[in-house]
Amino acid sequence: MSGRDAGGELLRLDGVGVRFGGLKAVDSLSFAVGPSQVVGLIGPNGAGKTTAFNLITGVYRPTEGRIRFDGQDITGWAPHRIARAGIFRTFQTIRLFQGQSVLNNVLAGLHLRTRQQWWQGLLSTPAQRREETELRRQVMDLLQRLRLDNLAQHDVASLPYGVQRRVELARALIAGPRLLILDEPAAGLNDQESAELNRTILGVREQGISVLLVEHDMNVVMNVTDHIVCINFGKKIAEGTPEHIRNHPDVIEAYLGKDDDEDDEVAPRAGERAAGEVA
Repeated sequence: MSGRDAGGELLRLDGVGVRFGGLKAVDSLSFAVGPSQVVGLIGPNGAGKTTAFNLITGVYRPTEGRIRFDGQDITGWAPHRIARAGIFRTFQTIRLFQGQSVLNNVLAGLHLRTRQQWWQGLLSTPAQRREETELRRQVMDLLQRLRLDNLAQHDVASLPYGVQRRVELARALIAGPRLLILDEPAAGLNDQESAELNRTILGVREQGISVLLVEHDMNVVMNVTDHIVCINFGKKIAEGTPEHIRNHPDVIEAYLGKDDDEDDEVAPRAGERAAGEVA
């Protein structure tokens, strides 16, 4: 792993796997994410990347192996408990509250941090009002850092797709994650928006937050990650620095297929699949 893991491991998967009937979607997967490190998890369509995310975040329970976070075994924990431990995620498809403002959408990310009870909100107690004022201040500070503060009162439905992606990222960040899991954050973004995403991810790392990233845009992956894990058919096939992964024969084969006489018919089909995925 890169030099950014000198402080130890924040997340560790040891031989993690899951079966759905007779299908082994993730097979004996092992890797780690260090503190303040951006790790990419890549692979062709159907490789098991999102399933691995779902195992880490408690959506699925592993049928084998262990998952540790900050030295604690979190295998099989419920999603809300994992979130309270400091792991938050975004999704492939945007999940914002349409018809609500940017401010309200990001405020929703603070639900695990509020201290007041529901009845205090109904009664608008002084303690509840003080907490709400402080939480709004924190949200506005974050929106300013992400250059979204001028859009705080805008309905998210009226915003461009790339801006909505940043709002979703802000909602995850306001919860105070120690590990941020991003599932294809560059999907649907243009070149300018992807460049903005790169800057945001690097800024998140500089704040001491680790990032685990699934992304098909290789320009994003190669520019922001410290370390990359490549999987295919649920198994790890390569691991290392971006430069190492870029030239790894097993990675090239997974995306492009074998380039020899025996596989003349297979390689073009695999290449077409990869072109649609990586672009």
